Amino acid sequence: MTLAIRSDALTRRFGKLPAVEGLNLQVPEGTITAFLGPNGAGKTTTIRLLLGLLKPTSGTCEVLGHPPGHVEALRQLGALVESPSLYGHLTGYENVEITRLMRGGKKTETSRVLEVVGMTRDANRVVQDYSLGMRQRLAMALALFGSPRLLVLDEPTNGLDPAGIQEIRELVRKVPEQTGATVFLSSHILAEVEQIASNLVVIHRGLLRYQGPIADLGGQGAAWQQIRVDQAGRAMELLKGSGLEVTFEDPYVLVQASDEGVPALASLLVRSGMALYELKPRTVSLETRFLALLEGA
Repeated sequence: MTLAIRSDALTRRFGKLPAVEGLNLQVPEGTITAFLGPNGAGKTTTIRLLLGLLKPTSGTCEVLGHPPGHVEALRQLGALVESPSLYGHLTGYENVEITRLMRGGKKTETSRVLEVVGMTRDANRVVQDYSLGMRQRLAMALALFGSPRLLVLDEPTNGLDPAGIQEIRELVRKVPEQTGATVFLSSHILAEVEQIASNLVVIHRGLLRYQGPIADLGGQGAAWQQIRVDQAGRAMELLKGSGLEVTFEDPYVLVQASDEGVPALASLLVRSGMALYELKPRTVSLETRFLALLEGA
């Protein structure tokens, strides 16, 4: 497994106060990895360490195989940290052109990144007339300049309305497919993270609490199915009589059974004369699993 980000006992203290302590990060290339934690957990400090904007008190880290701030790492990295720095009196196109001229990119690169973020139509408008969502997309275009291998985003949907959040979500989701970049995304909107990320890194009070696939967070335990029928009480008696573990969570009958057992469950209920409205796996939300993890910290 090739890692885009790796750290070993990464620690940063401000005076005697540890902002992050002993972080051992492993972020696989080609993933969208969400970086989660409550306010004050150390997320922004960690990102600044990875970008070379802060020096660690102790420990080490690598970005794309290089120390943070190394010219080769910076050449292959795009970042959007806090509010985007844009020239409001210039057009979107001119903002990207300034980056191109400073970095010596090809003329076609400006049009390419504007197209990736869906800003071609509005590229000749003055940025001060942009909505917040449009400014975020333009900032994403700047971060994507030069086809970076790693894209680091710190709260990219912060302050956006629902439409703006959806735009950024769809954009981030397409990045690995369109550009091949790894995405390391700091966010506090768990519902959004659940829709776009495959992996998680969770920190709390500066300590690493979890890293790995979203599906493995908190463990899923035994499989349960949730059932909605017209005769819940009768369904529970029937399923208990078949030796299954059953409980009720209005409006659902919950039964412990694997996905392979679903056809037999449906057949049993329908043959018994019940109207079956819904039968699907019971899933535990990322928010529930995330909060449970922090409660045990």
